[in-house]
Amino acid sequence: MSRIFLLSSNTTIEPYPVYPLGMAVVASALDAAGHRVLQFDYLASGKSQEKLRAALEQFGPDYICLSLRNIDNADSFSDLKGWYLNLVKGLLEGVREISTAPVIVGGSAFSILPEAILDYIGGDYGVVGEGERALPELIQALNENRPVAKIISGVPQLGSAEMVSPLYDPELVRFYKAESELLNLQSKRGCPHQCIYCSYPCLEGTGFRTRDPRAVADDVERVQRDHGVASIFFTDSVFNDAQGHYLLVAEEFIRRGLKLRWSGFFRPQGLGRKELSLLKKSGLFAMELGTDAGCDATLKELGKGFTFADVLGVNRAAVAERIPCAHFIMFGGPGENEATVREGLANIAQLEHCVVFPFSGIRILPGTALRKRAIADGLLDEQDDLLRPVYYFSPQITAQTLNSMLEQAFRGRRDRIFPPPEGQKRMAVMHRFGYRGLLWDTLVRFPERTTPKEA
Repeated sequence: MSRIFLLSSNTTIEPYPVYPLGMAVVASALDAAGHRVLQFDYLASGKSQEKLRAALEQFGPDYICLSLRNIDNADSFSDLKGWYLNLVKGLLEGVREISTAPVIVGGSAFSILPEAILDYIGGDYGVVGEGERALPELIQALNENRPVAKIISGVPQLGSAEMVSPLYDPELVRFYKAESELLNLQSKRGCPHQCIYCSYPCLEGTGFRTRDPRAVADDVERVQRDHGVASIFFTDSVFNDAQGHYLLVAEEFIRRGLKLRWSGFFRPQGLGRKELSLLKKSGLFAMELGTDAGCDATLKELGKGFTFADVLGVNRAAVAERIPCAHFIMFGGPGENEATVREGLANIAQLEHCVVFPFSGIRILPGTALRKRAIADGLLDEQDDLLRPVYYFSPQITAQTLNSMLEQAFRGRRDRIFPPPEGQKRMAVMHRFGYRGLLWDTLVRFPERTTPKEA
């Protein structure tokens, strides 16, 4: 069998350092296939070329598999400063100086623009989509000198029972425990929602593929037993599905008596006090909500499928259950104008005891309806490969006017993080003072509890 060097190239710590779950899942599949695997995280190494060089020389890989998590940070304020492919290109050039092993590129970012990225950074082969089955098959074909395509696809997608548990590296776990106290897990893949800007359906499919709640709980017990991890972040596109699988997962945690703190991404719809009470009992300590727009008109344009009344209802239920919420809201999308911005800001003012992360402009990605809209609106050329970040800004309002309105509305609010780089400054200060975890949840202040007066 082969010696396979897995390299996570992600170096961003925004909003906090994130364990390379994709690499851990692929490592598990390769290990089960009998290969010898080494997981190397460039961020955890301190972004040290020397440590990377030493690890490559000592391991002597037959194949190097590079994981690419993000193309950029999707923040219009960063421009090309938040573009990561230059770093990855340089990283790969350094790897080439040490090893002649074929380089296979994969990861969620790679799957969005495989041909353009492979050509730009200079990899030998690429895997689009899920790699648990596709990568071992590619390596076997290469070992047997069978002809293979330069880019292969992880299709058909894995069934629920085929999704493997991550193989966490103890040294990397120690790093992320110290940095963020969080490890990542999935309870499902895919997304059935039709948000016009989102690449999740392209990457993971247009329907939920749910894991057995017992398998999810097994993973939690394993990381607690083997690594002493108490906090989990679920990286599902949306944790709360309409079919209620998420409640079964929570019930399994409760049934096993797991002492767990967990968080995840949520859709602000269909979550009342009953559901949130159950989730809190199972260990939910904070929620990140894909609110995405500030008023019904722009929510409709983005294809969200819910209203701002739904958002307000979920936020009030979360406050009643004393669960911190963060709303991520994008301004400047299709249909945005000064009137919708003013309405959105008025709506956001009703979101009490929570944190709001506003963004200006929406990163345009291939394969999305937003790309088609941008072309139709004359904002994007049909030939643009979108390798470098391009943002959609509604033709009905200038970016300068939009940013001025947002800055004026949120100035001086510790629970309204705008512009995004300002949030990173605040988080860095909190980190220096010893805070760990999501960090934003510490900004939420709930009203004092009152006790009923005696009759």
